[in-house]
Amino acid sequence: MPSDIMLADCHTHLDQYAPAEMPEILDRAHEAGVAFAVCAGTTLQSTQDCIDLAEQHQPLYAGVGIHPMEAREPVTDEIYAELERMAKSSPKVVCISEVGLDYLPTSPDHETQNQVFREHIRLARTLRMPIIFHSRESHAAVFKVLREENAGEVGGAMHYFQGDEATAREAIDCGFYISLARPLTRLPELQEVAKVIPLENIVLETDAAPQPFKKYRTNWTEPRHVQSVAQTLAEIKGITVEEVAQVTTGNLARLLRLERLTDTG
Repeated sequence: MPSDIMLADCHTHLDQYAPAEMPEILDRAHEAGVAFAVCAGTTLQSTQDCIDLAEQHQPLYAGVGIHPMEAREPVTDEIYAELERMAKSSPKVVCISEVGLDYLPTSPDHETQNQVFREHIRLARTLRMPIIFHSRESHAAVFKVLREENAGEVGGAMHYFQGDEATAREAIDCGFYISLARPLTRLPELQEVAKVIPLENIVLETDAAPQPFKKYRTNWTEPRHVQSVAQTLAEIKGITVEEVAQVTTGNLARLLRLERLTDTG
């Protein structure tokens, strides 16, 4: 794929990579046509790391958030103030991410997660920032919170989507994009959902993070792999990769208020 085809990665955890790796990771992303990527915070420290990384590297932006798997204590006034301070600390902060609900048996208690999620939505609405949310075994509860907290006022994206058509349409009805990642390249049932969801409701991501469980370092997910997601989506839709890139990158740029990156005028 030529580098003049502009792709975008809605969700990464590049702060978890060694800093020394970042130049080559970003070079590979550029060669794959990736114009920009968002680094999602998962704790207060991770959020600050994401902001620092975004300020050091032009193609990167940052999200502020506490991941539901890290939501072991309520968001107090002090924690809220710190999240707000970080969100306002840099123009490279463009969203509230990664937040949401996770109802795996090993996850923090639901009541605490719920409070933390709602406080992040409150922050997002106050700052007029979109929300990139996580939902695992918790779709009904997530949509309930999004509607009760009027999260559609700022919108955002449902991260690493692997649900069915009804779930996708409910997320869209709540005011959110569907964010597709590498599972699209291998899951036929997800491909069927992607086939019927309008391209205008889709953004792309990789959820890139170190993967030491994989035998070879070259197989670790990086932003460059958004290229294969775009190629698969183009095949599913029966359109060109250029069309997929133009629409999905435009969707994300508008969501994050980065339209200048896709302005061809």
